[in-house]
Amino acid sequence: MIYLASPYSHPDPAVRELRFREACRAAAALLRAGHAVFSPIAYSHPLVAHGLPTDWSFWERHDREHLGRCDEVLVLMLDGWEESVGVREEIRIAREMGKPVRFLDIARLVGGRAMSAGQISAS
Repeated sequence: MIYLASPYSHPDPAVRELRFREACRAAAALLRAGHAVFSPIAYSHPLVAHGLPTDWSFWERHDREHLGRCDEVLVLMLDGWEESVGVREEIRIAREMGKPVRFLDIARLVGGRAMSAGQISAS
């Protein structure tokens, strides 16, 4: 199973919404291509409307559990991914767990179709 890491937290709700939509688009493309995928942003963004926080300190324990159950991490390289505390920590935790980490440029998801595992860059 793929853990789809992507940036989320931002002071502007419009940026969070855009990041949510892009994570969902990527997850749908990966699922359509036959990959099993878990996107924490697709799951957690709707819950924020019910009063949950958006920061890593709240979601770390939850995400760590999912990271432990996934086989690899795929980092969706949306704007802000390199500055994202959550993405940086997800990468660190995955590597501590000995899981492969790969990177995917959203622009390479053409027409809603994801690349095969061999076309996703490894780190």
